[in-house]
Amino acid sequence: MLISNVIALDGSMQRARACDVAVEGGRIAAVLPAGSCGGDVAVDGKERLALIPGFVNAHTHAAMTLLRGLGEEKALQEWLEKEIWPVERRLKRRDIYFGALLAMVEMASCGVTCFGDMYFFMDEVAKAAIEVGMRCGICQGIIGAEERTLKIGLALADEWNGRGGLVSVQLGPHAPYTVPPDMMAEVAKAARERGLGVHVHWLETEWELDYIEKELGRDPVFFLSEVGLLDVSSLILAHGVWFPRDRLSEIAKSNVAVVHNPSSNLKLGSGVMPLPEMLECGVNVALGSDGAASNNRLDVWGEMRTAALLHKGLKRNPSCVTAFQVLNMATFEGAKALGFADVGRICEGWQADLVLVDLDRPHYVGWDLDSLAGYLVYAGSSADVKATMVAGRWIYKDGEFLGADAERIVKEAVRCRRHLVGR
Repeated sequence: MLISNVIALDGSMQRARACDVAVEGGRIAAVLPAGSCGGDVAVDGKERLALIPGFVNAHTHAAMTLLRGLGEEKALQEWLEKEIWPVERRLKRRDIYFGALLAMVEMASCGVTCFGDMYFFMDEVAKAAIEVGMRCGICQGIIGAEERTLKIGLALADEWNGRGGLVSVQLGPHAPYTVPPDMMAEVAKAARERGLGVHVHWLETEWELDYIEKELGRDPVFFLSEVGLLDVSSLILAHGVWFPRDRLSEIAKSNVAVVHNPSSNLKLGSGVMPLPEMLECGVNVALGSDGAASNNRLDVWGEMRTAALLHKGLKRNPSCVTAFQVLNMATFEGAKALGFADVGRICEGWQADLVLVDLDRPHYVGWDLDSLAGYLVYAGSSADVKATMVAGRWIYKDGEFLGADAERIVKEAVRCRRHLVGR
């Protein structure tokens, strides 16, 4: 497959460039100067289409598309205890399957090619992702101290880790306020023994920080080391809003990534993660939406723009977070955190997880190779996505979902929603 005359840009480049991209066997076979490749052309961008790596929504709860709109404008703890957890007790396998499919349809149209997911019945999410052809890192949410919950997570890994090259599996202790320290240590030990990553909510709220310090009597950063989480092959810390600023160097490790969820953190009133400080300290940072019930979108374009603008305003520094940095966070960093080491770059030999963006829109007037990153981050939106490709296969193109029956998915999701919340 040849994608010709496109404007390629990824988070590692200093500027965009016009090129031809050949795709073969699910990977990028060649990146050559525009117009230099011969053969059948699948897409001719005519230098009016940008080609970027697929977005990675590194932390979400996909099936919570069914819970969108519940408990609006409540703080996290009240929202969870009074609105979300009671409904979640009614979740069935079918709900997870169609809720996840609904999320994937939404994400594919936004240019998302990979997502990191923690929830229930995660084999249903894996099954749905393979059917759609989307890449995912999944973990069964572990709550409490029962060994049984850890065994479910390990069984998920045995069955699905590496399946079709599209699925990676992590262990998922929910949070330090739902999983006691001894169980956290058990999860970390199992992850090390099995070579698995760990995905955990960490320091999302000030209340959580107080809980760790006062109720558990632990230092919140040393705790990660104490239970062995810093030694697992890959540690994903979702949110990380309340990390002490003077301790960030302790999590600047190659195997650790913090997932910034700016919109969800703002909507729930949880606070603002110290992104500029993390980047200065060399912390690996990815981007996520969190679930559709707390965002309420699964749109990584919005997370990029919010992340870039929010911190400029707070720091009164327009250069503290750059367009290239957030583009890299939204692509390469998320993929790496979820265990996909060759995703997120437009380079020969890398996975062909790609997005075509229509530059022939009013808000792109004036773009050039040097300024395109800024145009994409500050002016672009999911409405500009022309096509989404995963492993060399189009899953969304020109408004059609090629990997899913969107009409049926929406219909079934409506039924699931009514079963759960009555409306």
